[in-house]
Amino acid sequence: MDWELKEELKARLEKEQGYYVYPTGGRQRFALVYPNSYHVGMSNLGIHIIYELLNTRKDTACERFFLPERKQVEAYRKTRTPLLSMETQSPLFRFSIIGFAASFEMDYFHILEMLELGKVCLRAAERGEMDPLVIVGGPCATFNPEPLSLFADAFVIGEGEAVLPRFMDVYCEARSEGLARPELLRRLSEVPGIYVPSLYEHCYDENGMLREIKALHGAPANVERQWVRNLDEHPAHTVVVTEDTEFNLYLIETARGCGRHCRFCMAGYCFRRPRNRSLSFLEQEVRDAVPYGKRIGLMGAAISDYPEIDALCEDISREGLPMSVASFRADSVTERLVESLARGGLRTLTMAPEAGSRRMRAVINKGIEEEHLFAAMEMGLKAGIRNFRLYLMIGLPFEEEEDIDAIVELAGRLKDFMEERGSKGMLTLSINPFIPKPFTPFQWMPMADRKRLEKSLKKIQDSLKKRKHIHIIAESIKESCIQGILARGDRRISEVLLASHVSGGIRSFRRAMGEAGLSSEFYLHRERGEQEIFPWDSLSMGFRRDYLYKELKKAESFQSTPQCFDGCRRCGVC
Repeated sequence: MDWELKEELKARLEKEQGYYVYPTGGRQRFALVYPNSYHVGMSNLGIHIIYELLNTRKDTACERFFLPERKQVEAYRKTRTPLLSMETQSPLFRFSIIGFAASFEMDYFHILEMLELGKVCLRAAERGEMDPLVIVGGPCATFNPEPLSLFADAFVIGEGEAVLPRFMDVYCEARSEGLARPELLRRLSEVPGIYVPSLYEHCYDENGMLREIKALHGAPANVERQWVRNLDEHPAHTVVVTEDTEFNLYLIETARGCGRHCRFCMAGYCFRRPRNRSLSFLEQEVRDAVPYGKRIGLMGAAISDYPEIDALCEDISREGLPMSVASFRADSVTERLVESLARGGLRTLTMAPEAGSRRMRAVINKGIEEEHLFAAMEMGLKAGIRNFRLYLMIGLPFEEEEDIDAIVELAGRLKDFMEERGSKGMLTLSINPFIPKPFTPFQWMPMADRKRLEKSLKKIQDSLKKRKHIHIIAESIKESCIQGILARGDRRISEVLLASHVSGGIRSFRRAMGEAGLSSEFYLHRERGEQEIFPWDSLSMGFRRDYLYKELKKAESFQSTPQCFDGCRRCGVC
C-alpha cells in the first residue's frame, strides 16, 4: 500500500464541500467510477446526480473513483496498491457494486485499466461470488452496450434516476436472500432498464453478419429505455463543490432531451422526449448556489431553447452571480442570454452549424441558416464578445466536394463580418469527422474513409491558412475511426478491447482487430441493409425502427422534419 497515494486523495477531499462519508458496515458499498480524470469527472453533472441519489438512500454508501494521472498510475503499479476511493481510500475490489459512467467511447480503454488497477477480474464470466458486480450506465451504455459486454455484469439503459432506485432495491433483496450470482443477475434482469448481456446470445453467419439475438432464461426480448417524466422531482445540480474542474462552475440542469431532430445526434434520439424544469424550481436551485459564489453553469441540450431563458438569466443576475451555458442554438439565442454570458466573463461565443452549406444542413436537419449565425454574432459583438467558435463536421452522409468549399466560404464571410464591425478577435473552427451512431437515421450509413477525411481537412486548412485570426482545431482522424468502430461495434469488439488492453491500450487496437480476424471496413465503411440486425436491437428507445429509416430517406432527398411539439405522435416515444 502506497501511503503517499492515500494522502494525495485525502488532501483533495479536504478541498471539497458536500461529499458523503459513512461508517463501514451496514450499507451496501457502491463504487461510482468515472473512467477519466478527476478534473473531467467532477465537471460531469451525471456523476453528481447519481452520487447524491445513492447516498441519500438508507442502505447504500457511494464513493467515487477517477482515473489517476499517469505518474500516479505508475505508483499504483509499482507499489501494487489497488485503486483507491476518494472518500475513505478503500480498494475498488472491496465494493459490492462497481458502477461505471460511460460518456465517451474512447474511455472504454480506461474502464479496463481501472478494473485492472482495482484488482477486479476483467471478464464478467470469470467473477465469483465474492467479486463485485460491475455495471455500466451513461449514454454509451444506453445506445450500444455490446463492446463492453465481456466486462459488465449489467447495463443501465436510460436515465439513472429512473432505474437505479429499483435496481438497488432488488439487489439488496437478492443479497438478503443469499442468491448466487447467476440467480442474482436473472433477478436484476427483471428490473425495467437493466440489460444483462450474459442472458442474450448473439449468433453470426459465415460472413460475420449478426443473424439472431436470442434472449435466454426468461430475459425480456427487448429492454426498454427508462426516462424521467417530471424533472422537478429529481434535482440535478452540483453536489460536491470543488475548484478542480474544467470550468469551475456550479452546474444546474435546465432541461433534458432534445426535440430538434438533428439526424446525426444520438442524444437527440436516445433522450427523448424534451423536458424542461419549471422556472420556480430553477430559481430555487440558483438561490441554493449563492453561498458558493461560483459562476452558474446552465446544462441542457440547447439552453436557448428553454422557454423562460430570459427570466432565468434575470434571476441569476439578481442574485449577483455570473453565468455560463453548455450550449445554445443560433436560431433561438436571445440578446438577454448573450448579455448575461458576456457579463459573466465569456470570451468566446460558440455556435454549431455543423455544416457549411444549406444543402448539408438540410441533410442533417440542423435548422440553422446563415442569417442565424450572423444575428448571433451581432449580438455577441454588441455585448463585447470578440471571439467566436464554430463546430463543424466533415464526412457527413451525401457530402460533396462543394460542401467542403462551403465551410471555407462560410468562415470567410463570418470573419469579414467580424472585421467590418471592428473586431480583431479569433474565429476558431472546431472540425470533427462525422461518426455514425446507433439509434439515429444514419446508423445505416458508412463512415467516410480516412483518405477522404484527410483530404477534406487539408483543403480547409490550406484554404484558410493565410487568413489572419482564423484558427482550426481538428479531432484526430485516426482516433475518430476507432471511436466509429466502438460506437457501432458488436460483441466481438469486446475481445479486441481486451487484447489491445493486454498489448498496450489504444495503440494496439488496430493490430488486435487484425489478430481477431476483423476488418475496419466491415464496421466503418459499408452501408447497412435496411433489415440488417444491429448489435443493439435487443434495446428499445421507444421509437420505431421504420421511423428512423424514413428519416434517412428524407435526409437523402433534403427534406426537413419539424421539431417536437405537444400532441406529436411521429416517432412513438410520446
